[in-house]
Amino acid sequence: MRKRRSGGQRGHARVLMYSHDTMGLGHLRRCREIAHSLVEDASQVSVLILSGSPIIGSFDFRTRVDFVRVPGVIKLRNGDYTSLNLHLNVEETLELRESIIRHTADTFDPDLFIVDKEPWGLRGEVKKTMEMLKERGTPLILGLRDVMDEPAALVPEWERKKVLPALEDLYDELWVYGMKEVCDPFDGMGMPASVRMKTRYTGYLRRRVPSVGTTPHLSMTEDPFILVTAGGGGDGDGLMDWVLRAYEQDSDLPYPALLVLGPFMSQENQAEFMGRAAALDRVQVITFDSRIENLMSRAAGMVSMGGYNTFCEILSFDKRALIVPRTEPRLEQYIRAHRAEELGMISMLVDDGDRDPRKMAAALRRLPSQPKPSETIAPQMLGGLDQVNLLARRWLERTRTGGGQRVRRRA
Repeated sequence: MRKRRSGGQRGHARVLMYSHDTMGLGHLRRCREIAHSLVEDASQVSVLILSGSPIIGSFDFRTRVDFVRVPGVIKLRNGDYTSLNLHLNVEETLELRESIIRHTADTFDPDLFIVDKEPWGLRGEVKKTMEMLKERGTPLILGLRDVMDEPAALVPEWERKKVLPALEDLYDELWVYGMKEVCDPFDGMGMPASVRMKTRYTGYLRRRVPSVGTTPHLSMTEDPFILVTAGGGGDGDGLMDWVLRAYEQDSDLPYPALLVLGPFMSQENQAEFMGRAAALDRVQVITFDSRIENLMSRAAGMVSMGGYNTFCEILSFDKRALIVPRTEPRLEQYIRAHRAEELGMISMLVDDGDRDPRKMAAALRRLPSQPKPSETIAPQMLGGLDQVNLLARRWLERTRTGGGQRVRRRA
C-alpha cells in the first residue's frame, strides 16, 4: 500500500461516525450531538455520519457535519429484521448497506472512526470496514450509553455476536457516555482487564437549546405546561394512553399537557390520541419536532419513557420528571430510571398493563413538589461532550503528528 497523506498534510481532520438506526431517534440524536460538539471544538475537523434513519434529513446539521443515509431496516417484534422501504429481502438490504458503508469509509478516509453501540454494526455490517481501517492505522472507537441491558440478557447476546474479540483486538478505546457511579454498562459482565483498561467514562452529554431555528409557537391554554414525549414513538402508545386517561378522569391536574407522539408511532395510534386530546381542554398533541429542546426548556416538567437522550435532556434542562420506562425487549430504560430514582433525580412509574388513571394522576400531582435534578447531581455529571472532545482531540493529534502508522487507501 502507498502511504496516505496524514491529517496534518491535508490540512484538516476527518471523523466518520456510524449509527445503525433501525428505528427510533436515540442513536442518531446522540451521534449528531457529538458531531456538532466536535466541529465546534476544532475548526479543522469535518464529521460524516453513516445512518440508517429514515428521517435524518429532517434535522439541521452544522457546517462541516454531513451524513450518508444507508437503506433502512426495521426490527420486528420477533427480533427479525426486514427492509424498511425497498422491495428487497433483508440479506440483500444488509449487503447493500455494508457495501455503502465500506465504500464511504474507503473514500472519506477518516482519521477517526466512532461506532455507536453495536460493536460489529447491525448484523456485522461494519466488520469489513473496521478491518480495512485498522490496516490503515485509523483509531477505532466504540461509544456506549450508560446502560445496555441487564447482564442476564446482554452476556449471552454478546457471546452470540462474538463481541469480545472486537473489544479486545480491534477497538482502540471505548467511550461510555455516562458516569460509573450512576450506571456502568459492564456491571455483572465480567469484562476482562484489557477491555476495562481501554474504557473511558465521559459523563452524560449536555444538551442545549438550538441556536439556529425555533419551534413554532404553541398556544397552550395555560402556562406553564408539562411535556410528554416518547422519543421516536414506535413503542410510545402505552405512555400516551396512560397520560390521556389521567386527563380524561381528572380535569384539574396541576399543568396542561403537550404530547409529542413521535414520528414512528403508527398512524392509527396517532389518530386515536389526537381525537382523544381534541375532546380535552388542557391537552395538545403534535407528532414531531426536530428542535424539541425548545419545548423542553419551556416546560415545567417532563413525562417520558426514559431513553438515554431524554434522560440527558432532563438533566441538562433541570426539569422535574416522571419516567415510565419501557421494560421490553430490553430493561435498559428501567435500570436507568430505577437508579436515577434511587439518587433522587426523577420519579418513576412502571406500566403494569392496567394503566390506572388514578395512579398517573397522583404522580402528575406530585410532580410540582419534586426536587429538580440540580438539587441532587454534581455539575461534572454533564461534562460528557467536553470529555469526548478531549479524547477525540488526543487521537486526532496523534494521527496528524505521525504517532500512529498510517497508510493511504489504494487509488
